[in-house]
Amino acid sequence: MALIEAPREHARVRAVLFGEFKLFAADGREIGISNRRARAILAMLCIAPGEAIEREQLSKLLWPGRFRAQARASLRQCLHDLNRQLQAAGCDILEAGSSRIAIDPLSMRSDLHDLEAALASGDDTEATRILAEIAGRPLIEHIDFGQQFAEWLAAKRLHVESQLRLAVQRLLDVLKETSRVEAHDRLAAAWAGREAMHGRRRRIGVAVLPFEQHDELGGGLFLAEGVVDELQSRLGAIAELSLAGRTSVNAMTAHGGTLPEIAAKLGVSHLVEGTVLRSPDLTSLTIRLIDGKSGREIWSERWQDTVDGFVGARKVIGSQLIAGLCKALGVEGAAAPHRRMTANREAYALYLQGRSLVQRSMTEGAVATAIELLERSLAIDPEFAECWTAMAEAHVHTAVYTPCLERVERSGQAAACADRAISLDPGQGHALAMRGIHEWTLGNPAKALDFALEAYRLEPNNADVTVRLGSFLLYLGRTREALPFIEAAVELDPVYGRNYVLLCTAHFNQGNMDAALAAGQRMVDLGMPGMWLAVVQSAIGEHEKAVETYYRTRLLMNSVILPPAGTAPMSDEARDAYWRLAAKGICGGKEEDRALYCQMLAGLHATMPDPYDPTIAFPAIWMGHSTLAMKIYRERIHPANMFGLMSLWADVDPIRQTRLHPDFMQFAEDIGLVEAWNRHGWPDLLPADPRKN
Repeated sequence: MALIEAPREHARVRAVLFGEFKLFAADGREIGISNRRARAILAMLCIAPGEAIEREQLSKLLWPGRFRAQARASLRQCLHDLNRQLQAAGCDILEAGSSRIAIDPLSMRSDLHDLEAALASGDDTEATRILAEIAGRPLIEHIDFGQQFAEWLAAKRLHVESQLRLAVQRLLDVLKETSRVEAHDRLAAAWAGREAMHGRRRRIGVAVLPFEQHDELGGGLFLAEGVVDELQSRLGAIAELSLAGRTSVNAMTAHGGTLPEIAAKLGVSHLVEGTVLRSPDLTSLTIRLIDGKSGREIWSERWQDTVDGFVGARKVIGSQLIAGLCKALGVEGAAAPHRRMTANREAYALYLQGRSLVQRSMTEGAVATAIELLERSLAIDPEFAECWTAMAEAHVHTAVYTPCLERVERSGQAAACADRAISLDPGQGHALAMRGIHEWTLGNPAKALDFALEAYRLEPNNADVTVRLGSFLLYLGRTREALPFIEAAVELDPVYGRNYVLLCTAHFNQGNMDAALAAGQRMVDLGMPGMWLAVVQSAIGEHEKAVETYYRTRLLMNSVILPPAGTAPMSDEARDAYWRLAAKGICGGKEEDRALYCQMLAGLHATMPDPYDPTIAFPAIWMGHSTLAMKIYRERIHPANMFGLMSLWADVDPIRQTRLHPDFMQFAEDIGLVEAWNRHGWPDLLPADPRKN
């Protein structure tokens, strides 16, 4: 969403962005642009006036399939003709440079800008009017130039709608707090009308809660978890539903609360709960659909079958149950997605136990036990694709969340498991996303992004897949493009703290400090370490607060934060002294403290069992210790430290010292970033290769 500038009463043009794109002069005359590519360029630029788009990107999006030189020549001619036509209409609004194109932000206004301004200023009357007017119109309709353009436009739409949703909610909260009930209800109805009619119109929020199991036979057959697994898979394939992520659901149910409280915190309108009862003769399943606001049951159904009927190939949930549930939700049920499951009861039970432990990887010993269980499952049924995907995730979690010294090797094992899953079932989007992680360790981020994009194409409603794509784009410095995917992941998994680390960093990289602070505080509230929040606080000059935030994080040692691989836990005294030194060096704003901690990091890099551990790599980036940061990532990127790459792209001191270092472009070349930028687009802060200027 564009920043809200001063009112544009004297704008030379007005654009209509919702629905079919139109451009009007100040006197109300429509400016007809006959060339469809020229119209597309204007529409793209008008979404965020003042934000430039690369000529290279425009030529790729609007002239797909042409040779690079031919596409660039066509773009030059198109821009020449467009500029001449606009000047003839008295609307000289283009700002064309040698490599980038933009629109003068003060020369135009649009229906999107008017809506943003109304929401930001608290003008509920105007906001309600505009929302009612654009209710059924998607952003930039009826412009099509193939798959790449469609993906670009989908990301823009997602970002705009997510930002509008947040702005509407903020104004609704104000109206509620000030007891302006009628204004609140009018605005809420107008927004609901838009959500009911535009591209996300039936995205009904649903959370599948853990089911109860009452077992008269005993044993380790985890049917309730199997039912939840199948429900999440089936419902997740329905485009009209927004399914809450498992991590958030598990966190909320463990925390407790009433059903309406759980629904509110998960941001969903409906909950699905149920019970499995296993007796010697039959197994029965009861599923209930709950209204999230009232906690009342609005639909239920009971199903009975043998255990083999539950475990048999993709028959855990009968089509009639899914159809009934979807009818109660008011959506059309999707055909069952092809899932390469298993018909073996023991293999299935082991898989469910193992996958459940993978979700609790921060618990000591959980992921090691998970791998043992999953290996036993695969020994029984080596063609169990979902289990291979779970095994890949377990190896990734081992490398990231445990004090592991073989992190690259674990990444390789994860890649091998993911490859096996994909060979058995090419629709395993989550496996593809994890496959991309290993490409980063091999110095091939271009291929990593290829995997993430394909994974998202296959599973766009999977929170893990969505956040993986967003994080890869962040690592590449393409923050503007990453943000919509990160926001979508937060929406799908609203109480998963790791998502807010990404959101905090994305806003920080864009200079949106208030949004970064809010996301960082939410991250801390959810139990995540506060280092990223402290870095933002330091950047805005709140050094004392930042030091305290960073220092307080020491209390998470040996729980959320484990000792570096190969090292013993510190005593409380040593821990406190170390964290105080780190907090002052990173956040205190004093050069002598920074220099002292930089010196300590260099010593740790030379002596620690894993010299590339995040405890060294992340602070090196935050303090602008350029030579050490580049040395670490040149020598070894692994699943635990690659997360730090996203912090390279904050345009604040001292972080930006690494990006501005004379050796940075060679470093970027060495770790594969330049290849990825040439293939997929250059970073927000590096619109082109500076070595060619």
